[in-house]
Amino acid sequence: MVNYSSDVEAVKGLQQKYEELRGAVGQVIVGQMDVIEKLIISILCNGHSLLVGVPGLAKTLLVKTVADALDLSFKRIQFTPDLMPGDITGAEILDENRRFKFLKGPIFANIVLADEINRTPPKTQAALLEAMQERNVTTAGEEFKLPAPFFVLATQNPIEQEGTYPLPEAQLDRFMFQIIVDYPAFEEEVQIVRQTTSPQNINLPKVLHAEEILYFQQLVRRVPVPDNVLEYAVRLVQKTRPNKNDSNSLATQYLAWGAGPRASQNLILAAKCYALLHGKYSPDIEDVKAMAQSVLLHRVVGSYKAEAEGISIAELIDRLL
Repeated sequence: MVNYSSDVEAVKGLQQKYEELRGAVGQVIVGQMDVIEKLIISILCNGHSLLVGVPGLAKTLLVKTVADALDLSFKRIQFTPDLMPGDITGAEILDENRRFKFLKGPIFANIVLADEINRTPPKTQAALLEAMQERNVTTAGEEFKLPAPFFVLATQNPIEQEGTYPLPEAQLDRFMFQIIVDYPAFEEEVQIVRQTTSPQNINLPKVLHAEEILYFQQLVRRVPVPDNVLEYAVRLVQKTRPNKNDSNSLATQYLAWGAGPRASQNLILAAKCYALLHGKYSPDIEDVKAMAQSVLLHRVVGSYKAEAEGISIAELIDRLL
């Protein structure tokens, strides 16, 4: 039972839990503090995240460790070219009484790790769409609710694109964040090698349970946002849309497609949560800027001119900021 006397007390409780969670995950994952923070923010905002990084950067281990530190059910789905929608959502089978019975698939968990999501055909990728957006699965005309809270944390490899199926924009937009997982620094890599080549016996504490997460999700939504911060976030998202009357020349010149209203919603939610975790009771423009890259990176499509001039989407977002 979650019991805080006021929202101010709840914010302090959230900050304490956040520090405990970072400490617990840090027992297994060396460095990557920014990645861990954004993963936690997406969970507290009831959003899904896409982790992009080359092989061997512990993306899968990171998601598994976060799941271990939360008192939630966890399932991993390894996406392959022959994976079918029923392998994710579940299927109807005939039971011993010759009656049809729905056998739930691995999607029925609080945290679902979709490993290498771009390795499976669009038909199977689309099976995630309803689950991610509606939080339920429909089969044979019957709806089955997914457990609450529910998160899809997907991983993607930016290299070795042969034989892959790039996620369509409609599905990418369902992810709150695209989180770039980069190489560790020298000192961090030394620590990783030392830690992983020695005997390990780590018992991760359960820091947050489902009821607390649902409570903190509502707390984030109750955070007030000043009008100037809200307008800044919406104006920033609108700047990414080319060929609009109010669009700037940068978007028209270098962007083929801009972000939709869901980006503005996610930007404000993320800024609210980021502010709470950093000791503030309301977000400011700096909090919006801190979350902008992860919210916009997968929602903005560069033009041929940007590609020809070697200008990345991340650089364009920085210029828009």
